[in-house]
Amino acid sequence: MKKTSLFLLSLLAGGLVMAQSSKEVSWSCSAKKIADKTYEVHMIATIGGDYHLYAQDAGGEGPIPTTFTFTKSPLMTLDGPVREKGQLVKKNEAAWGHDVKYYEKTVDFVQVVKLKTNVKTSLAGKVEFMVCDDHQCLPPADVDIKVNIGG
Repeated sequence: MKKTSLFLLSLLAGGLVMAQSSKEVSWSCSAKKIADKTYEVHMIATIGGDYHLYAQDAGGEGPIPTTFTFTKSPLMTLDGPVREKGQLVKKNEAAWGHDVKYYEKTVDFVQVVKLKTNVKTSLAGKVEFMVCDDHQCLPPADVDIKVNIGG
């Protein structure tokens, strides 16, 4: 009985820690028409406290880079990779033993999307990310994203 209680308590504590990563970063998404049937989808991360969010190319092994995975749709194509707009910090972190790249406070990730026809649809997917501060890293988190485009 003690082992079962201890196991359940550790699962609960682990779940609370996992939830912390997504609490330190809030995501907002929007779309902006930039040409006929072409949109920029902005996925803005607002990073709380003294935490930082790793870039898509975090640099070397160790930190989990920010990664976007989009659901395929026959109505649209992705035009190029996700771009980053923000104040990129490149710093040697002793914990990783090499230079890493990250953002503090805010970063705008931009994906260009081309619709195949004039239709109202949405870009859906998820973002995986990890945040750290000077003392600790929180476990990686996944957040679902969905942005209406077209119409």
